[in-house]
Amino acid sequence: MKSTPEKKKLQVWLPLLFSIVMVIGMVFGYKLRDNTNTARNLFEFRQKRSPLQEVYDLVMMKYVDTVNTDTLGNDAIQSMLSRLDPHSSFIPARRLEAVNEDLQGNFQGIGIEFQIFNDTVNVVSVLDGGPSEKAGLMVGDKFLRVGDSSVAGRISSEGIRQLLRGPGGSQVTVEVLRKNEKKPFTITRGTIPLPSLDAGYLVSGDIGYIRLGKFAGTTYAEFMKALESLQAKGMQSLILDLRGNGGGILNEAIEMADEFLSGDKLIVYTEGTHVPRQEFRARRKGLFESGNLVLLLDESSASASEVLAGALQDWDRASIVGRRSFGKGLVQEQYDLSDGSALRLTVARYYTPLGRSIQKPYDQGIDAYDNDLLNRYQHGELVNADSSLKAPHGKEYITPGGKKVYGGGGITPDFFISADTAVLGAVTAFYRTNIMSNFTYHYYVDNMDKLSAYKDAQSFARDFNWTEADWAGFISAAKKDGIPTFGLTEKDRHFLQQRLKALLARYRWRNEGYYSVVNMDDKAVALAVEKIK
Repeated sequence: MKSTPEKKKLQVWLPLLFSIVMVIGMVFGYKLRDNTNTARNLFEFRQKRSPLQEVYDLVMMKYVDTVNTDTLGNDAIQSMLSRLDPHSSFIPARRLEAVNEDLQGNFQGIGIEFQIFNDTVNVVSVLDGGPSEKAGLMVGDKFLRVGDSSVAGRISSEGIRQLLRGPGGSQVTVEVLRKNEKKPFTITRGTIPLPSLDAGYLVSGDIGYIRLGKFAGTTYAEFMKALESLQAKGMQSLILDLRGNGGGILNEAIEMADEFLSGDKLIVYTEGTHVPRQEFRARRKGLFESGNLVLLLDESSASASEVLAGALQDWDRASIVGRRSFGKGLVQEQYDLSDGSALRLTVARYYTPLGRSIQKPYDQGIDAYDNDLLNRYQHGELVNADSSLKAPHGKEYITPGGKKVYGGGGITPDFFISADTAVLGAVTAFYRTNIMSNFTYHYYVDNMDKLSAYKDAQSFARDFNWTEADWAGFISAAKKDGIPTFGLTEKDRHFLQQRLKALLARYRWRNEGYYSVVNMDDKAVALAVEKIK
């Protein structure tokens, strides 16, 4: 039998109809929070059911096969949201805890970082003052058992993570191997911070450097602590690194902007069809309202990062160094649902002080939106200043200082820095395995006494150098892993040695150690220092 046009239309629209039905079914009666966290009922039951609800009920009652309501519901909701914008999303209950942990800036656990080498779980970092340090665990310990479960042999990172995590105050027993001796420990789980601030130090003379990886619930407090510490050391100018910072909590970025802007300057405003215009202004005396300020951005800097950058650029408060930012100008609110899942819904757009919307277009579909960064690379925008200047621009605006800025697709930097393409050459093969982390970890364990002689990450970055024997050992290990080592240039060798040195520094000083090393060869940091001087 041939399909009629009406049946074909029904086949096309049926997934959307189910999507709408499922969303309506899930959100009816849910209590959602407004901006002041006061619960209010946004939906009311109606006596008359809609045809969409009737269709869903018939599927549930009459369909030929058993229907998994959770899977059908989740898929239907995702399908519906995909027709709205790229950033509205549904978070299933099983993922919500992990998502919220990242935003709130902490979780419940034992306070270690681990890595799996040769099917063995190795402790590579122990949080100072954390539960594991108090219990006696050390870098280099190898897990044999967690509770009643043996973890020697094949186990996934997620598997060991689930065994180690648990409610604060609960206990977990572990057995580790330390220098061929088995040792048991009982660890009382506690609150483990997930820092937003990756590094904060004096990069050159009186020039400070702060790198933020995200905007979570603790970001502003972490930033203020670092800022006050650097000012106490004599900092007069600041480089604020937001590269790779995908955003997070908007209010944290607003609070930070207030530290840089004087008077009651407008920082950002939001507005949507169902959300009236809301302005956020500077309201207090900031700690760094004067003094040279440079922001580092790249194509992965998004959302709250762009709010902060846009405010400072519009008021001529900072110079922007790097590449055009991501272009996310949509504001989401998260609504918790009664089954433990959550709806993250776009409710407004944000606008910079001059009125710029920097949201890039998404009318060509989600795939085109997701491929935007790849297209930028293919068109040369990430590596060529001339191509960057020809990138799509929206409406032109003029800052109080007479500088031209643009809306319609990210924050365009004042000074362009090309992307580092070193990892696209012969060194690419070294990133396909864990050879670099494996080599540096074992070097760290074998040379703890030697490395403890360095008083801080900056002195290590300045004074430590690999020996020829070290390099030969690394190349030998790479060959055993089947990694081709022929054709490496001196530039490749320098790049690899700096990355190995940075990974080694991370074991001792965490992210600050890593960035203290890589920033020594960072073109954007060098240009920022040059502009300040």
